[in-house]
Amino acid sequence: MNEKTCVIIAGPTAVGKTAAAIAIARHFNTAIISADSRQCFKEMTIGVAKPSTSELQQAHHYFINSHSIYDDVNAVVFEQYALHAANEIFQHNNVAVVCGGTGLYIKAFCEGLDDMPPVSLTIRQAITEQYEQQGLAWLQQQVQQQDPLYYSTGEIQNPQRLIRALEVKQATGESIRTYQQGRKAVRPFSIIKLGLELPKPELHARINTRVDQMMEQGLLDEVKQLLPYKHLNALQTVGYSELFEYLNGNISLQQAIEQIKVNTRHYAKRQMTWFRKDSNMQWYSPDAIDAMVEKLTS
Repeated sequence: MNEKTCVIIAGPTAVGKTAAAIAIARHFNTAIISADSRQCFKEMTIGVAKPSTSELQQAHHYFINSHSIYDDVNAVVFEQYALHAANEIFQHNNVAVVCGGTGLYIKAFCEGLDDMPPVSLTIRQAITEQYEQQGLAWLQQQVQQQDPLYYSTGEIQNPQRLIRALEVKQATGESIRTYQQGRKAVRPFSIIKLGLELPKPELHARINTRVDQMMEQGLLDEVKQLLPYKHLNALQTVGYSELFEYLNGNISLQQAIEQIKVNTRHYAKRQMTWFRKDSNMQWYSPDAIDAMVEKLTS
């Protein structure tokens, strides 16, 4: 490749993005920018399926272990971080690899972010108070009723995102997705988007196996250590929320594990819904590395 190019490797959780990204990064002797909203937190490892030590040694990774759960990390922060990282990579290489499943982060990097409408403090406080009294299930139900468009594609295990969707809906009468259709920023590099997919039964089997492996690797101990911080936004996520419920005595360990599998499968479905809407995404099997490299070098 003679011009500066970012190769995006996207797809649902557990599809095999990390292995594919490393293979492509090694082919081009370049680095990887993670586009995962949780792998950046150094306190979270097993439950976010962070690349292993040996994988991290095979290619330099940006946005892995770069932040703390105390930091306010969002799509705006990621956009700035990732653009800076890409610029750094382009000092020495024409290709940068961006790998992850957080659709909004990838969108922010490729296109920039949309201007959100102002929301009154009264609306925000009212929703937040209701959420604190009635919990996540109430919040999910409200968003499902009031903004079904966001509910079908958004991160519905994340209370902060749900509250944001609800307050925009109540303030403007429009879905938050209406404001996420803005003018695209022009980047000083080319972008090629590769999506990874598997047949649903195979992906679900991978998800179930991965959750079992996480438990064997010590996920419960990791979550126990993070229990005092469960109120932080970083920890409002699949794999942690369910085990917090177990540690609080609300469900059995087996129920928690089963719930992680169910919620992860639901999350994978929402990821695919998001990425499928991108007409620039070219789809491959995760092990079709040669075909992807051929596409990138043709």
